[in-house]
Amino acid sequence: MSPTMDTAQTSIARNLKRLANISWLTSRQLSKLAVALRITRFDKHSIMFGAADGPAAIHILLSGVASITCRNRKGLRTMLIMVAPGMIPGFPAPVVGVAYNLRCEAVTSCQIGTTDLKTFIRISLGILSANFTRMAGNYIGRWDLVQLRCANFMSCTLEERLVIALLELSEHFGTPHSRGVLLTVAARHKDLAELVGASRPRVTEYLSSFERGHMIIRQGRQFIVNRARLESFLTQGHTA
Repeated sequence: MSPTMDTAQTSIARNLKRLANISWLTSRQLSKLAVALRITRFDKHSIMFGAADGPAAIHILLSGVASITCRNRKGLRTMLIMVAPGMIPGFPAPVVGVAYNLRCEAVTSCQIGTTDLKTFIRISLGILSANFTRMAGNYIGRWDLVQLRCANFMSCTLEERLVIALLELSEHFGTPHSRGVLLTVAARHKDLAELVGASRPRVTEYLSSFERGHMIIRQGRQFIVNRARLESFLTQGHTA
């Protein structure tokens, strides 16, 4: 193998170590995984893979921000969740009579590594059972969160759904800031509207209300989130 290839794979292994949901793999396993991965770069807004590509592959988002979208009952494509770097959740098994047409799309320029499921399991077999459970939880666990959120959303007002979405984004895409938590991903009103199942004008109206209530602060195209105020809103049921 050429020195250039060795250097590239070493860099990928270091990148893998920084990803929270696979960082528990040993250095040896990460090195093997780095060799096994097929690296692909995707431009902003491009489709990276879909349900039709089959469940036999493992995809790891090495850099960038992605989203998982599906078709709703009206046939329109809508966003389910945004995905930070790490192992991308596997798509659930198809349901007879229901066509979700799930796919993973690049929100920003992205780089992903792909390998087949058998190779990934072979590399990971040496890990402890607790770590294997942790891996399974990271791979399919986020779908449980999606299910839970969808179930909760049924009994929430739009205002509450928007607060929950902002809290989720601040947890996965937030960095500490002197005035709260800065969202490192641009929270476009259109994306937020899709996440909470509302129209863009209504979301804009509530975001303006949240600003007046000092629950969020606008900084250019980004938001600084005051998690304490948002959480207090949910627990006390106050209007913004």
